[in-house]
Amino acid sequence: MPQHTRPRPICGHCDGFPTVTITTGTRTPDGQRQTISANCPACQGTGHTAPARDHSRIGA
Repeated sequence: MPQHTRPRPICGHCDGFPTVTITTGTRTPDGQRQTISANCPACQGTGHTAPARDHSRIGA
């Protein structure tokens, strides 16, 4: 029987769009725009946040 995993919550910082491409304003020698990509620092480019951990009691 397959095990179903619950969907992970979408990152609130990037709203599920973790990687963007930004133009630098310059062009390459063949005429294309030069771009760089940037990842969301909160989710490290995954688009999802880690689920909240259950509270656990530490100590006796």
